[in-house]
Amino acid sequence: MDAPASESKLIDSFKMHVATIESADLEQLHALSVSVGWPLRSEDLQFLRECGRGYVARDDIGRLTGSAMWFPHGDDFATIGMVITSPRLQSNGTARWLMEHVLRDCLGRNLRLNATRASRRLYHSLDFKPMRTIYQCQGIVRPADSTTTTEQPPVRRLEGEDLVAVAELDAGAFGVSRALIGKLFTQSVGYGLFRGDRLQAFALCRPFGRGHVVGPVVADSNADAIAVIRPHVAAKENQFLRLDTPIETGLFATFLSQSGLAVFDTVLAMSRPGKGRADVVPGPNLYGLASHALG
Repeated sequence: MDAPASESKLIDSFKMHVATIESADLEQLHALSVSVGWPLRSEDLQFLRECGRGYVARDDIGRLTGSAMWFPHGDDFATIGMVITSPRLQSNGTARWLMEHVLRDCLGRNLRLNATRASRRLYHSLDFKPMRTIYQCQGIVRPADSTTTTEQPPVRRLEGEDLVAVAELDAGAFGVSRALIGKLFTQSVGYGLFRGDRLQAFALCRPFGRGHVVGPVVADSNADAIAVIRPHVAAKENQFLRLDTPIETGLFATFLSQSGLAVFDTVLAMSRPGKGRADVVPGPNLYGLASHALG
């Protein structure tokens, strides 16, 4: 006579092993990001690996179950991103375990990250403090309503010789000089607003996710910010475009909304100061992030 079926079964009794993110198979890393609904392309993930450092968690048969990365910007500052755990394992401490490896590498640095709602409790427990809300604006581009059109200073396409000025303006807005601005610049189409021979505002746009992303965007006013993103909006009419911004209201936010870039989601920018160092605080002229991971 057959034995009766057991009333219980042990599931997921396995060890996880940490490895560098460079060692991870790109297709597996892409599948991990897709599992949590992040619309990253393999090219986006490879770019992040070229810009940063980090770790993945693997089970005994080589499946990726989590990731976490950090991106150095100078010697004293870093951003954190790509903190992902497989949906079936999100309550078992994998994210905290990987974050502990990242924090060990970043000891003494000022840190900044953008936290999803699901991850905020973890970051609070690791002594990250809220800074401000970031609005993920995205959609299919349509022409902006003419009511937001005011007389704008002329802008022009940025060229290679403009990189030094872009890097200087970006450093003032971001709070610290970041070497990867050169990598972003070479991957992007950029427009700049000049007064005389001085760069006053710029916006970069590159392929990303479901379409393109505009960022970083640096400007001293709503009007200047609109002026440098307007050519990107015009070029991407009827295409998917995204822009992550701390700006909630006003002319800039209205222009985004009327251009089809509605608020899709929000994240919470959080920071943790390094030992004996003041926080690195972004300036009010940072209108658009490069990405959630890169700031």
